[in-house]
Amino acid sequence: MWVLYAFGSAFFAGLTSILAKCGIKKADSNVATAIRTMIVLIFSWIMVFVVGAQGQIRDVSEKTWIFLILSGIATGASWLCYFRALQIGDVNSVVPIDKSSTILTIILAFIFFREEISALKLVCVVLITIGTYMMITKKEISQDEQDKTKGSHGWLFYAVLSAVFASLTSILGKVGIEEINSNLGTAIRTAVVLIMAWIVVFVTGKQHTIKHIEKNELGFICLSGLATGSSWLCYYKALQDGLASVVVPIDKLSIVVTIAFSYIVFKERLTIKSFAGLVLIIAGTLLMLV
Repeated sequence: MWVLYAFGSAFFAGLTSILAKCGIKKADSNVATAIRTMIVLIFSWIMVFVVGAQGQIRDVSEKTWIFLILSGIATGASWLCYFRALQIGDVNSVVPIDKSSTILTIILAFIFFREEISALKLVCVVLITIGTYMMITKKEISQDEQDKTKGSHGWLFYAVLSAVFASLTSILGKVGIEEINSNLGTAIRTAVVLIMAWIVVFVTGKQHTIKHIEKNELGFICLSGLATGSSWLCYYKALQDGLASVVVPIDKLSIVVTIAFSYIVFKERLTIKSFAGLVLIIAGTLLMLV
């Protein structure tokens, strides 16, 4: 059953990307993320009350609180490092390093949870890694941006930290929801992420742009928040019952959903190289289930 939740997480995560793209045509992406997290928090707590798990909050152990908070902080830290790396580095260099979080998660799952890394799983990791690199396309940037980032090597430090924190998010999140309802764990963790999301907004000085967001974009941002909430609920339910080294790669299949909707909504087409990379990612992920 946890495999179905993992695929549900991938579906809603892919839908999130499309809705978010519709909502940030003019709105600042950091502000949109913070607003989206508010929706996720509300949605998460509604689910807590729907399943009647709110009473369990009194029984949450100190260990669980610690790991849920650490998981939320890790998510926020990953975002902060990722945005900083993108700010001072080249997108084509930053993104591949950030995507390596899948591999790091598998390694950490082996270290902390003793989840087996078989020869087949190693092959899957290689396929997913190669496919991810092939899926990455170069983002055109202006000459001013090139001049700004030229000669700066600090982006590498932040990009590596982004991947590490993204991996820690999954590991810490799995430990944090071992003893409580996954919906309640997600709600508690989301509150921490919300704080971190608004820190990003204020650090980048974009808080004043909130009042300028158009109504239609705000609607898409809210819908993307609902999709994000659905994805997180499925993701942490899958993590609670299943293997982190399998759940995380399945969640990455959200790229398939995103591409499908991109073709339908935005008429975007894949290059031959990108399509080959997509096939490798799908193959590696599905083989991970064997």
